[in-house]
Amino acid sequence: MLPPWEGSWEAVAAPGDAAPGDGSVGGHAGDEAGGLRLHVRRTPGRVGETAVYVHGLGGSSTNWTDLAAQLAPHAEGIALDLPGFGFSEPPAGFRFSLDAHADVVARYLESLRRPVHLVGNSMGGAVSLLVAARRPELVSTLTLVSPAMPDRRPDPRRLSDPRMALAMLPVIGTPARRQLARLTPEERALQTIRLVYADADRFPRHRLTEQAEEFAARSEYAWAGAALARSTLEIFRSWFTPGTGSLWSAAPRVRVPTLVVWGTEDRVISVRRARPTALAIPSARLLVLPRTGHVAQMERPVTVARAVLGMWEHIADGRW
Repeated sequence: MLPPWEGSWEAVAAPGDAAPGDGSVGGHAGDEAGGLRLHVRRTPGRVGETAVYVHGLGGSSTNWTDLAAQLAPHAEGIALDLPGFGFSEPPAGFRFSLDAHADVVARYLESLRRPVHLVGNSMGGAVSLLVAARRPELVSTLTLVSPAMPDRRPDPRRLSDPRMALAMLPVIGTPARRQLARLTPEERALQTIRLVYADADRFPRHRLTEQAEEFAARSEYAWAGAALARSTLEIFRSWFTPGTGSLWSAAPRVRVPTLVVWGTEDRVISVRRARPTALAIPSARLLVLPRTGHVAQMERPVTVARAVLGMWEHIADGRW
């Protein structure tokens, strides 16, 4: 029932620059001294432990409101808006690849100056996996909720609106784009929830209103549509990347304790990817939730929080 945690902008150092520190910076998103600013939402919690939350494609920091509240007695929470999502304006020339997003997250984690519990969903799960594989000193534990592992199924049910596929085509794409543009923010929010929830009727009405308001606010940003389209393209491109550039190659390099969570009714990334993902990560355990869709942290925040806390407790006791 909580409203989204209050947001602010925080600086991220440019590559090679010194970390900017931990303080919040008010104002608007944009470049700053060669770096950028991310819009983040901080959940007050236990001092000394920090969980950083990374949303999925088309999501934002508000996707973590309930899970962060559940874990607050055990860790403070920091939910990021990735560049081009939520209210984080992408810097000029940003590539929107998984690698580019992972670089931004790693640079932000550097500013915290201590290892964190990294939690990612969907695209954010793939990004978090890359960060943990490449910068293990920044991550104490990793939780992946339906990470965007390669899943090449040509299934129109994976789209919030089938007209999105038509919109990419010549000629017939024009009327499809016009029809999509006429959708109200609430209609777009409801389409998204129907896609990522196993049972959309369980989504609280006040949360739908919050999402619609955020969609309406984002529609004012010229960069929002392009960021979504380019990030989508880059995810597909990563799925066809062979060899060492593949997510499947990165997974075995993750050495931190990892919890993989998946819903049996996930229409976006099939639950068939759950077991191979957990097996590919040396220190991973798998939790598969029945009657759950693509965003388990939103649909079943209490269950996911118990699982995450269980991992933390097992690690502390040397039983992971």
